[in-house]
Amino acid sequence: MAASGERGVPVRMSANPPPPIAIDEPLLDVVTHAARLSPRLRRNHNFHTADTDACHRLLNGMEPGSYILPHRHLDPNKDETFVILRGAFGLVLFDDAGEVAQMLLLRAGGTTLGATVPSGTWHTLIAFEPGGVFLEAKAGPYLPLSDAERAPWAPAEGDAAAADYLEALTARFDA
Repeated sequence: MAASGERGVPVRMSANPPPPIAIDEPLLDVVTHAARLSPRLRRNHNFHTADTDACHRLLNGMEPGSYILPHRHLDPNKDETFVILRGAFGLVLFDDAGEVAQMLLLRAGGTTLGATVPSGTWHTLIAFEPGGVFLEAKAGPYLPLSDAERAPWAPAEGDAAAADYLEALTARFDA
């Protein structure tokens, strides 16, 4: 069975496509519960089927106290988009020296619901409220961060200094 897609290009459609996956409150509850139980205080719920998929779409449950090492994606196809579905998050962008260049408060139902971070931009996210969930989308395939993509000026995840660094970044939103 074929249908006409954008600009009249034929699109192959399955006779029995899989049903849609609802992004609803019960699913958000599952994701936030898993994040609370995780030692890292965050958990992904992937919609893509493999790390090799060309497009990664996932829910990310994240609790206050979860530390994401500031990082960047050097692949020019890896802009990263976040849309907040529940809770509030701080998006922090840095210059190459590790100085804060921009801060955005992202809140479900708020004025700024999300953001797209261009590839090559140093960034991190901070969870401000328990039960926070965001939809994340970026190009695949998944590859672990290279040394050039990890911020050399920030403590590594698990480092004793990471909690103080996260607290200092969080405090900047309170000022």
